[in-house]
Amino acid sequence: MRGTLPRPLRYRALWMTVGWLLVALVVWGSLTPSPPEALPAGSDKLEHVGSYLVLALWFGGLYSGLARNGYALAFVAMGVGLEFLQQAGGVRHLEVQDMLANAFGAGLGWLLSRLPGASIPARLEALLAGLGLR
Repeated sequence: MRGTLPRPLRYRALWMTVGWLLVALVVWGSLTPSPPEALPAGSDKLEHVGSYLVLALWFGGLYSGLARNGYALAFVAMGVGLEFLQQAGGVRHLEVQDMLANAFGAGLGWLLSRLPGASIPARLEALLAGLGLR
């Protein structure tokens, strides 16, 4: 289908690995009993928005069209699902506000990834090329 092909990147395997490591980090941070505090107390919603924004923006830079849309929707579903898993684990609690923050972050990342030049992996490749690391 038109618009679902991956963007041409020289180091695609590296960028995909980085992306899936970011996903794993978000999953771990969501399910660990006592995650590290990256921001001051009370600002956890910013962590939720930022985490899902980065995921959607990263994968939005690897794919375009329907695939980019699919990743953004998958991250919304992941954010909702992880909240239910937190509740099921019995150590942390489900928060609807966290689900909304996750969805907002994924949506914002999706929107930003549609801007020209917003592909983080493409920008990193350009930086590497500028350093002579082709």
